Amino acid sequence: MNPVSVTQGSGPVVLGLPHTGTFVPDAIMATLNENGRKLADTDWHIDRLYAGLLPDATTVTANFHRYVIDANRDPQGESLYPGQNTTSLVPLTDFDGAAIWAEPPTATDIDTRRAAFHAPYHAALEAELKRVHALHGCAILYDCHSIRSRIPFLFEGTLPDFNIGTNQGRTCAPAVEQSARQICERAADYSSTSNGRFKGGWTTRHYGQPAQGVHAIQMELAQSTYLQDEAAPWAYDETKAAKLRPHLAEILTTLADLAPTLGGTS
Repeated sequence: MNPVSVTQGSGPVVLGLPHTGTFVPDAIMATLNENGRKLADTDWHIDRLYAGLLPDATTVTANFHRYVIDANRDPQGESLYPGQNTTSLVPLTDFDGAAIWAEPPTATDIDTRRAAFHAPYHAALEAELKRVHALHGCAILYDCHSIRSRIPFLFEGTLPDFNIGTNQGRTCAPAVEQSARQICERAADYSSTSNGRFKGGWTTRHYGQPAQGVHAIQMELAQSTYLQDEAAPWAYDETKAAKLRPHLAEILTTLADLAPTLGGTS
């Protein structure tokens, strides 16, 4: 199994999909407990949701599940949200705080997975950002995510539908965040926020260097916006998706149109 799939486009936008993969090697699957083998914390169908929305976009997709190793975490294991409940580089619990391993991974296991899965994904993502930057003088990384709208272990209440993360504006030019935010705010029947519970994961924070012409933004969607139910079997809802996709397409197209005005900010 190739740990990463890349589809090269000619435009300035790169879509990162670190959590849609469901592949777990047999040897690792054997060490998960019954709860872990459900693979519940997947960004279900997020690749299908974004497919074709921006035809000239590049996509970089992790094919492995986040329980193998999380491609959106610091490879050294530093927490993204110190003092808050979150999951680690190799999660020990699910999003509800329940154990997922019958045999938790050792430090050696984590090192092996970092080399076999995490590193290839980021090598591919970095290469595509450099390629796109060379073509356009800038690159816009749009990191695609989704999550259940109610997870008391991670956050109180109900998550907004659109959750934009730019690490408080540090990872992109102001126009990038502003454009995405305005489209979300205009979207009828949807709620939105910027830099709320989700401020952008390690990918957004690591690659977002607007002074060097690389702009990064994370979109965390509530799964209630496009799934029939936020529970197994995690079925894709064509009607909900058809309503949501035009807003996502508008965001991506607007960001692509912004690219010629961006580049480095220093």
